[in-house]
Amino acid sequence: MRIPLVISTLVARAVGTASRRSGKGGGTTLPGRVLNALNPAGMARLAARLEQGSAIISATNGKTTTAAMTAAILASRFRLAGNPAGANLSSGISTALLYTRGADLGLFEVDEAALPQVTEALKPRVLCLGNLFRDQLDRYGELELLAERWRGVVSGLPADNTLAVNEDDPQLAQLARGRESVIRFGIEDERYGGPLPHAADARYCSACGAAYSYELAYVGHLGKYSCPGCGFERMRPNIWAEEIELAGLTGSTFRLRLPERTVTVKLGLPGVYNIYNALAAATVGYALGARAEEIVSGLESTQAAFGRSERIAIGEQKLLLLLIKNPTGANEVVRTLVADGTPKTLVIALNDEIADGQDTSWIWDVDFEPLLGGLERLIASGGRAAELALRFKYAGFPEDRIEVVPSPAEALDRGLELTDEKGELIVCPTYTAMLELQDVLVARGHADPYWQRAARAREESGEARKPR
Repeated sequence: MRIPLVISTLVARAVGTASRRSGKGGGTTLPGRVLNALNPAGMARLAARLEQGSAIISATNGKTTTAAMTAAILASRFRLAGNPAGANLSSGISTALLYTRGADLGLFEVDEAALPQVTEALKPRVLCLGNLFRDQLDRYGELELLAERWRGVVSGLPADNTLAVNEDDPQLAQLARGRESVIRFGIEDERYGGPLPHAADARYCSACGAAYSYELAYVGHLGKYSCPGCGFERMRPNIWAEEIELAGLTGSTFRLRLPERTVTVKLGLPGVYNIYNALAAATVGYALGARAEEIVSGLESTQAAFGRSERIAIGEQKLLLLLIKNPTGANEVVRTLVADGTPKTLVIALNDEIADGQDTSWIWDVDFEPLLGGLERLIASGGRAAELALRFKYAGFPEDRIEVVPSPAEALDRGLELTDEKGELIVCPTYTAMLELQDVLVARGHADPYWQRAARAREESGEARKPR
């Protein structure tokens, strides 16, 4: 028996209220799970109430940050419904829609594996695909399998709906070929390109199987490529970044080329990978009618998303959280740290929970070696701390300078103990290790609870805010 939408939403909201009052969490996903169970069409029906439709952002790396940037760009133009807390499965999307009040546009980051289901329900007017990297193989399967699923998503997208795609990713560029409503973004700056790294994922053309020829690569396999077998090659993007100037851990400056204008952006987030996030956000914003001034203002005002280059004050010391979860993302964090000056003390927390991916062999594809010249002490933490310590031992880091501290809370304390009184401790956790650290910081009064920050993020991003 189908339960009416009004009843299923009331029950789901009541469950969410009880969950938050219990203090056990689940407020960003549990109500949505209840709604989906009681009324499988509930997510689609709630999304259909959004007068301006929805936009979806998906990627292996950077979707949370990209969504935050996009929300800032669109805040003055739309009243947004979204999932800034990062709950990006169908349950998280349903939860966000359950608590939407007066929004006219949905803006959602969506998990790679959940993209087919969510896209079918939301029928987004703009779909942004940022990148595809090897990640959580035990959950997603091989990269080619995920790309094939995305191909089905793109083929099912109505012809007049916009596809925003990273042209520097050959897998995504191939998905976009043949479509008319496509906006391509990428980087045009040879100073920051280099050879294809050994751990790069997309080495072979999905059309003919030949090895790609790379002129240069910017991040992992993202770059300028061509296929000698079938002639497939990167096209010139419609929106791109050029004249990039990186400023270590503090951010970057670049020229943003839009179809009608060229503007300068001063980004407060570090690394080339965040420039890609900014390009994706700018492209979605452009597709939805944002002016150049709105794009620049939104990008420049965006602060670090939860756990992604997030700085937290601990007395006179600071903590910088840099999420790592796969070889490409970790390599970019390493590259940024080295460019800024390798820290003397570094905490890395490696977990193997379901949300992290239970196969941690990916750490052997991370180029930790550039850190070794300036690093004096490594604190290996998390459930797989011993394996992480072994990885650094094989890299040539002296064993007597590696401390194995499985508890993230104790690793945090040890790291702060080794950090100058007014210094900054850098911690690189996997996803669930980051959540553990966040719980510690909340319990000690250094940060607000996760759901409170999510609510504040919704307010700051413009959700339920009237357009000017």
